[in-house]
Amino acid sequence: MTVELRTGRAGATTSGGSAMSVSTPAPVGSIAPFAADLPYELHPAVEVRPEPFGALLYSFKTRRLSFLKDPTLVTVVRALGAHPTANAACRAAGITDPRQLEMFERALATLAATETIRERHT
Repeated sequence: MTVELRTGRAGATTSGGSAMSVSTPAPVGSIAPFAADLPYELHPAVEVRPEPFGALLYSFKTRRLSFLKDPTLVTVVRALGAHPTANAACRAAGITDPRQLEMFERALATLAATETIRERHT
């Protein structure tokens, strides 16, 4: 299973072919580091549009367009707010293999760094 996440500014051209490629990093030190044992949610300024390949995510705050090319990752992102932690959302989506969980945690960390998801304060 390959998790592919590509992000970029709307209207920008991106390229890449690795299993996990991110074209535009977040500013260093601007966002708290991702911790999978904390609760997360989709940022309220982000819209998810289902696509045959997975989903497009557009942030009205950052104008960032992200492509999620794994349906399971889309399921996890949509379910984050319904689970006590990001890891719990992954487990609920059937991600139990430690190597697979590590890939999804990296993808979620990228989404957190780009303000697509955020820590949920309850």
